[in-house]
Amino acid sequence: MVQSKGPPWSPVHHSHQGRTLLADDLFAAYFGPGSPSRRFRAALGEVSRANAAQDFLPTSKNNPDLHFDAERLGQGRTQLVGALRETLVAARALDHTLARQRLGAALHALQDFYSHSNWVELGEQRPHPHLLWPRQELQNLAQVDDPTCSDCEELSCPGNWLGFTRLTSGYFGTHPPKPPGKCSHGGHFDQSSSQPPRGGINKDSTSPGFSPHHMLHLQAAKLALSASIQAFGLLRSRLGDRGFSRLLDITPASSLSFVLDTTGSMGEEINAAKIQARHIVEQRRGSPMEPVHYVLVPFHDPGFGPVFTTSDPDSFWQQLNEIHAVGGGDEPEMCLSALQLALLHTPPLSDIFVFTDASPKDAFLTNQVESLAQERRCRVTFLVTEDPSRVQGRARREVLSPLRFEPYKAVALASGGEVIFTKDQHIRDVAAIVGDSMDALVTLPLDPPVVVPGRPLVFNVDGLLQKVTVRIHGEIGSFWIKNPAGVSQGQEEGMGPLGHTRRFGQFWMVTMNDPPQTGTWEIQVTAEGSPLVRVQAQTSLDFLFHFGIPMEDGPHPGLYPLTQPVAGLQTQLLVEVTGLSSRGNPGNLRPHFSHAVLRGVPEGAELGRVPLEPVGSPERGLLAASLPPTLLSTPGPVSLELTGEDGGGRSLRRAAPQPSTVVPVLLELSGPPGFLAPGSKVPLSLRIASFSSPQDVDLRTSVNPSFVLTSNLSRARLGLNESAWGRLWLEVPDSASPDSVVMVTVTVVGRKARPVSPTHAFLRLLVLAPSPQDQVAAPTPSSGPVFTTATSVFCPFTLVTQGRAGGGTAGSFWWGTVGGVLLLLGLASW
Repeated sequence: MVQSKGPPWSPVHHSHQGRTLLADDLFAAYFGPGSPSRRFRAALGEVSRANAAQDFLPTSKNNPDLHFDAERLGQGRTQLVGALRETLVAARALDHTLARQRLGAALHALQDFYSHSNWVELGEQRPHPHLLWPRQELQNLAQVDDPTCSDCEELSCPGNWLGFTRLTSGYFGTHPPKPPGKCSHGGHFDQSSSQPPRGGINKDSTSPGFSPHHMLHLQAAKLALSASIQAFGLLRSRLGDRGFSRLLDITPASSLSFVLDTTGSMGEEINAAKIQARHIVEQRRGSPMEPVHYVLVPFHDPGFGPVFTTSDPDSFWQQLNEIHAVGGGDEPEMCLSALQLALLHTPPLSDIFVFTDASPKDAFLTNQVESLAQERRCRVTFLVTEDPSRVQGRARREVLSPLRFEPYKAVALASGGEVIFTKDQHIRDVAAIVGDSMDALVTLPLDPPVVVPGRPLVFNVDGLLQKVTVRIHGEIGSFWIKNPAGVSQGQEEGMGPLGHTRRFGQFWMVTMNDPPQTGTWEIQVTAEGSPLVRVQAQTSLDFLFHFGIPMEDGPHPGLYPLTQPVAGLQTQLLVEVTGLSSRGNPGNLRPHFSHAVLRGVPEGAELGRVPLEPVGSPERGLLAASLPPTLLSTPGPVSLELTGEDGGGRSLRRAAPQPSTVVPVLLELSGPPGFLAPGSKVPLSLRIASFSSPQDVDLRTSVNPSFVLTSNLSRARLGLNESAWGRLWLEVPDSASPDSVVMVTVTVVGRKARPVSPTHAFLRLLVLAPSPQDQVAAPTPSSGPVFTTATSVFCPFTLVTQGRAGGGTAGSFWWGTVGGVLLLLGLASW
């Protein structure tokens, strides 16, 4: 329940007091109707999927210490407080993706305690008072020779607990083996539950087939929810309000990330970047749209970096103001290396702006940067003041190819960004799009998706859009735009009947008048070559999406998560619609999406469309669709569109801001059983599998910073439905900086006559000093895995009626209750 107001710009309205609100409702109540909640929902999704991941990762799914199984309660508490400590350290290091992953792991363990132990059976009505404070010993623990359960032949076992007053938990599987007289976890997939005493005590779900103590599920879930609130309160007290807000992205604002070429010819571009940064900082300071994260990476040749990250706008401005154009003068430069560094430090769902007048010297990084941009879901925009046809200017070591800017175009296409070619005299005006791009923009689908000579491009404007903008790139002869009433406007610069047109060399931008007329609009373009057209608009109604593989057998049924779909696999598309708050919709009618459309990129041919089915109550905006293997049979990029109706019954269409890539193989990379300590050598696990055709591939590895990394798997021959496993060893030097982040990358490429699209896996690891002075709780290192894998975007829909997911107590409440509590905790008492 909301009990107090927010900051001065937007007090929480009294009409919301006493109501149970979903995340979007709270976000709208706090920041105002129409405020984009996409980043906040994405942050919640990262935490939730990391929670669910504990039941799927090979390094965590069968570890009893991470699930409070097998009476390992003291060890489980050590893992729990260790994961919370790692959350705090990663958040202070401004790596909020890693912080959310560790937070999800901590919440999974915390919630498992109430589902897997007998705390509820003991009649306790409050969370355990010492679980989060390890300096307080866990008292009254069952001893090794204490019998805890009686035999139960039925699925439901309400009377199998022997009623003693000591704290215990059930055994799961065969490792460790269950001693005589001890309770099992229970359920269809627990091998230990077939050994006397049979049955079990888990409360993961309301289904007796999976949870013998299903009748106590709601009590366990209530306690897990209260304990989760305690954990968030603990983190907030350590991080402060601003740090806690950044942890969960409780803001409608984007980050501001610049990658700057600093060679001698870049004076105008650097000044333009400074002007725009200063304008953004001053214009948005103190408002909800003030950036919460700033990244700056300079580059030239042969160097790039270092990366500068901060949450303080004045520090960012000071650092930016110290950059000047010096030296260099030749082409190309280390642009993609600098961009890769920026991607490693920029939060997901952010915009990155690259200012340069040179082509990339490190074009071999193109595929890796493309994949990293998609994994981070960051949009990259290149502002290039080198006309591709220009032959004079910089001194050059060699004759330059007219295709030298193709790597930029490839990265922009993969990330949903743009390459804007302009000239020095236009760069300050063009740079103004930095501020525009940081607004909450959605992409509107075009039909056809690419320019076809003599055929207009059609797009639909619904009643929820404002500030519609058309961007056109290329050697344009002419163009016109027509609204549903038949009113048209040509390419003449300035104000027209539909909006304002600006031209900067080969880049045109038309901003439509508000409110835009709803209905079908047309764009007709005549041009040389292949012009690019994009239509964007502001609205709170947007969507996030993920992929997963249904897993209906084995010890942990549910949806096995994927960052990208894999060729040949039956895949589930999972969609979260954001901005569904009823206050933001005219007439309180709720818009809805009915179908998903997949298209090939860049040609735009429709690959297929599938119906979207609601998951849970419609107001939550959770949708799912089954993507048959035939739809994902060929590796390559695909774009995603959603179709439906807005609140007024009009056509509603949205496009994902960047394409996904159907990868040819499944590539998994999972981390060590603990954080990295300076001076240690840690193993990493690798798996590669093919489901569409035989594969003959090479594997390449890299690590940032440049630690020693070795592997026992450099090549693999895979038949259909075959897998190969490998081991990597990462050596952390004594000189490694504590509280820093390491990124490991594994790339799979095809060999010789059977080339396949590269597939990448990224793994984020935390370097942590063994004896920290600043900690949440215990100084003992955690053995929970710090991970990011090729399948690191974990699905938010834990199947709580199946298996023993920590989602048993978390999954059924996360999006409806905990999601709201997160925002309430972070905002309501500020």
